[in-house]
Amino acid sequence: MTGATTVTGRLPRARQAGFTYIALLLVVAIMGVWLAATANVWQLRQQREKEKELLFVGHEFRQAIERYARAAQGTGRKLPLRLEDLLLDERVLEKRRYLRRIYADPMTGNTDWGLVRGADGQITGVHSLSTEVPLKKAGFSVKDSGFSVATSYADWVFSATVQTARP
Repeated sequence: MTGATTVTGRLPRARQAGFTYIALLLVVAIMGVWLAATANVWQLRQQREKEKELLFVGHEFRQAIERYARAAQGTGRKLPLRLEDLLLDERVLEKRRYLRRIYADPMTGNTDWGLVRGADGQITGVHSLSTEVPLKKAGFSVKDSGFSVATSYADWVFSATVQTARP
């Protein structure tokens, strides 16, 4: 007998342990690939949720600026100079609030926003400061239809539509 097998026809224990080790390594490798794929899916889901949140917050800012402009009533200044002006309108005697708080930008996580200003320095819109590439490319509302060609979230500009007074 050459020692390849035992009397019972089985491989020696040392060779069996090698197969178990290889099987265990294979299971660990498969689990690693599965976890990597799961992490990628999770990351995409998180980015889509942040996009939804950015659209919601951007629309809130747009509506607040439009309400601020409608409430001008001969006060001279039609649009806010600072985002904080949307929290409490000091142009009128009674308290008016167009936003409850300055929302954080979901893409950057802070309350710093890019501001779109008119020639007179008044805020006409806001946009994210994120340079990430958007996942969403279609299915926007009419006011947001320009977002489909955006190359970054900074290109998602939420500008207010303000009626100018007619003479």
